[in-house]
Amino acid sequence: MLSYKNLFEVCIDALNDFSAEDESVEEFIKDFMKRRKGLSDDDHTFIIEVFSGCFEFRKIIKVIVDGFYLLDGKNCLSSDSNLFCVVCYLILFRLDELKMAHMKNFVLSQDINKMHRFLRFFLSEGNLDTWIYSDWCKEYDSQFVQEQVMMPLLRWKPQLDKLVNHLKDIVDNKISLKKPTIPVTDPRPFNITQPKPKGVPIPDKIPKLKRHKPVPDHIYKEPKEFDELARLREENRLRAEEFLLETEADQFNCANAEKSAKAMTILEKIKMDEESKLNFNQRHARPIPKNIKQSRPTRMNAAAILREGAIFRKKEGEQLEKLEKLLAGAKDGSEFDAWQQKKLSEDRKRKETDSERKRVEGKLSREEAIIARQRRAKENQQKVLEMKVETAEMMEEFLTLRIEEEEQMKSLVKEIMDGHENAKLAKEKLVAYKRKLVQEVNAESRDLMRQALEDAELEMRRKIELIQEIRAMESIPVNRNKFVDLSSTAGHALLSEMSIVELRERLCLVKEQRKAVEEQKRDTNIQEKQAKNDRLMEQLALISVHRTEMTKAAAMKAQKEAELQRRRRNEIENDENLARLRDLLEQKKAEKSKLAKELEVKPTPSSGARTRGLARERKVQEANRWQQLESSQIRQARMRAGNLSAAASSLHRSRRADALTT
Repeated sequence: MLSYKNLFEVCIDALNDFSAEDESVEEFIKDFMKRRKGLSDDDHTFIIEVFSGCFEFRKIIKVIVDGFYLLDGKNCLSSDSNLFCVVCYLILFRLDELKMAHMKNFVLSQDINKMHRFLRFFLSEGNLDTWIYSDWCKEYDSQFVQEQVMMPLLRWKPQLDKLVNHLKDIVDNKISLKKPTIPVTDPRPFNITQPKPKGVPIPDKIPKLKRHKPVPDHIYKEPKEFDELARLREENRLRAEEFLLETEADQFNCANAEKSAKAMTILEKIKMDEESKLNFNQRHARPIPKNIKQSRPTRMNAAAILREGAIFRKKEGEQLEKLEKLLAGAKDGSEFDAWQQKKLSEDRKRKETDSERKRVEGKLSREEAIIARQRRAKENQQKVLEMKVETAEMMEEFLTLRIEEEEQMKSLVKEIMDGHENAKLAKEKLVAYKRKLVQEVNAESRDLMRQALEDAELEMRRKIELIQEIRAMESIPVNRNKFVDLSSTAGHALLSEMSIVELRERLCLVKEQRKAVEEQKRDTNIQEKQAKNDRLMEQLALISVHRTEMTKAAAMKAQKEAELQRRRRNEIENDENLARLRDLLEQKKAEKSKLAKELEVKPTPSSGARTRGLARERKVQEANRWQQLESSQIRQARMRAGNLSAAASSLHRSRRADALTT
């Protein structure tokens, strides 16, 4: 037979493994008892009765257990809920069978603090007679609750109160639990056989100890990571002191009336872009202008804050784990990283040299193409001169042919004029015939029009008489007033029939109830929102710290990259192959300029007038562009002033909110 504690544990395991959605109670208890072998008949019956009762009266038990976790058991584990369910079921429905002695043994077999807290809450008259009883009546009939639940509990209440007081004394160390008495050991003499006398043994040869290995030197040396961390700490401190001196030496941005260096560079870039647009004599297309994007601070939502905070916490954990491994004697991959960086730098240098070589070769091929084009243009000029001579000869032949065609056209025109005189007589005869036909058609149209007017007059008289009859019928007075009694029902003989006044009263009551529920929800939402805001502020503080560190690391990395790029440029400039290609490129450029001078076109009066017109147009466009720039700067200044005022108002509101919270 199992002990009290083991019986409780088996019942709790059954409740933990059971799922009402997946299987029924009978099938589950059969499978569970098959898995539990070696149980007696009494234990088997007790487990089945307790499990079935906890499932049958789960609504009554749930009221007590949920109330305990909500009010008094906030610090208790949720895994103990089934333990409290079994205790509650035994007290409510099985105390008459178990009697108080067995119930006391069941309670004392568990944790005394948990049992004392739960029984004190459950058997409190302030809870039992008020909300627990009302919640039971909501789930079951009040007569059943009074006779089957409350009456047995009240009958056993004095003895249960004594049990609670006894548990309180144990918790307060006023009573110590009785330990099981262990029987005293009865000593008996050993029946030892007397040993026979032995001879003196020959001593064994003493073995020589092996020479121990010396302790490694690295045990007494600190890891090199400590020196690296100290060096980084000293560099960060020096950098912070330099930054502090710079900030103290510089004046505030609000006191600096002049434009910053960044603003001046942007203005110069805008001017250069506008002047490049006015370059009408360029031979190549203008490059695509780069869009100047002003970085705006983005407002992070709650999900982004929590996600970024989780990322930073994960990174902190990884760094701490790495430091712990280093402290434990692990090795880092600094040597491999240095070797890898060396190989990567060599590959990068080779790629940059190749790209520079390809760029110079591309320029060289471009110059060769320009020279070839200039040579082809020179050849085309020779061909144009030859074509002009041929064109003059062809023009003379064309003029002679044109004179002959004009003489043929004059003779043809004379013949056509003679034919036109005969056509004029035929046209006069046709006009006279058409005039006669039109007079006949006009006479028939007048007769049809007179008949249509008479029909329309008769239709109008009929409509006027019909309108007079309708107006006479509408002039008769009709009583349309209907008196309504709001306190009477409609008389449809329905069970839920009510008057309008009663309906309005009920609607008012429903509105009040809904308003109370909304107020409660609003208070709950405000509390949850405040807790969420506190968590978000903690995450924002963590994010700001990490972002500051990341900014410093990025600045250091950018400085190192700039130094590395400068060294690479110097190495590329000193390359012999590239120098030879540059010399060849200069030779090609000289040859190109020589051919350009040969192909230069001499200005003419018409080309000079066209150039002057383009210059005037350029001046007008430049003036318009400067006017647009001035207006855009004025607009930006107004926008900046508006942003400053908005920022000042938001700062004032935040300070006021902080003052109210404190």
